[in-house]
Amino acid sequence: MLYITQLIYVIKGQESVFHEFEDIAIPTIAKYNGRLLLRIRPSAECFIEISIEQPYEVHLVEFATQDDFENFKLDEERKKFLHLKEQSIKTAILIQGSKL
Repeated sequence: MLYITQLIYVIKGQESVFHEFEDIAIPTIAKYNGRLLLRIRPSAECFIEISIEQPYEVHLVEFATQDDFENFKLDEERKKFLHLKEQSIKTAILIQGSKL
């Protein structure tokens, strides 16, 4: 299994555009042997300690293989809506790993 953690920083005022993109991207994960394990929108009081900007959302996703993740990124239907992602996300940090 391949695990992807993503810290997502949304441009202020573009939250609804981000949600519109997620409504397309999240269901697409399952088409490529993936599963959304967590989708968290943390508030300030959730953090015990923080030395980076607070993310708007945190996602944890698993894919069966690296190829499944690559195919997800290349999905033609998802690519049609990447402009929504570009319009709404200031930056994202993607952390890739495996279960120990």
